[in-house]
Amino acid sequence: MSLFKNSTLLITGGTGSFGHTVLKHFLHTDIKEIRIFSRDEKKQDDMRHELQSRHPEAASKVKFYIGNVRNPQSVHDAMPGVDFIFHAAALKQVPSCEFFPMEAVQTNIEGTNNVLHAAIEAKVKRVVCLSTDKAAYPINAMGTSKAMMEHIVRANARVAAERGDTVICCTRYGNVMCSRGSVIPLFIDQIRSGRPITITNPDMTRFLMNLDEAVELVKFAFEHGNPGDLFIQKADASTIGVLAEAVQRLFGDTGTQVIGTRHGEKLYETLMTREERLRSEDMGDYYRVSADERDLNYDKYFVNGQVTTEADEAYTSHNTKLLDVEKTVEKILTTDYVKEQLKAVKE
Repeated sequence: MSLFKNSTLLITGGTGSFGHTVLKHFLHTDIKEIRIFSRDEKKQDDMRHELQSRHPEAASKVKFYIGNVRNPQSVHDAMPGVDFIFHAAALKQVPSCEFFPMEAVQTNIEGTNNVLHAAIEAKVKRVVCLSTDKAAYPINAMGTSKAMMEHIVRANARVAAERGDTVICCTRYGNVMCSRGSVIPLFIDQIRSGRPITITNPDMTRFLMNLDEAVELVKFAFEHGNPGDLFIQKADASTIGVLAEAVQRLFGDTGTQVIGTRHGEKLYETLMTREERLRSEDMGDYYRVSADERDLNYDKYFVNGQVTTEADEAYTSHNTKLLDVEKTVEKILTTDYVKEQLKAVKE
């Protein structure tokens, strides 16, 4: 943890599932201060009381800032003295972004631009922005806004690199199991109510990651990121039908009901496009996709062009390792949420 020793970390959207997991990883380390930046005072108050109750010896490390990434001034007010930023604030629900796309634009695109401009001005050392597999070949408003966010990251990373103070990079990952608004908690609630699990399409595939893996990916990006880099974690996947069966193995079989796909949903997700795969570097558990460092002087590319523009295939939830029911059960048992829910059932 030497990179973060005696440093100040700012987490935008810090009261969400990701922020809670970051606290679990960092609270009892040699980090000096963690700033939680979010717009929901109730969630901040809940987090504050939970820290004081469970971790009284370390709770003073955590400072809370009410603000909204859409409001540049509130972002600037939280920035003095910050060394590192996890930018997690976002609108993430696909259906709601379909109905209110400008809300996604204002938070995911303009909000990110506000955070990065403030970070560059404050000479923050490193910023990692969190993106999603839905940004690759996007077909919905949420994915499109996150794809634009990634372009905002690369553009600001170029500016920051020229100034030499701030390194900005990005991570992209698939479905984080048991994060707020995700499907596993919904399945568990339906089973507890004695209702059948609702499945959009049993053949749909999704990557499976837990929150701890998401935090490890971001930490890896902090340690290895160059300006504009995109980091992707290799991940297993399962079909939604298999995932539903795995949850029912643990909590009971109440049947299933196929309801059809929701607004803007894909049959499978892409973590790395064919075009990105061509310039990717295999780093073991992760891929690094380096930024395109060409400038706007196109004249020289008539002479020195790039013949090959894409790899044979993208990296998707259809062509990664697909887990069977038993392996999916093992995977979802790595989440704290499922463990807590099983404990509650037994009690």
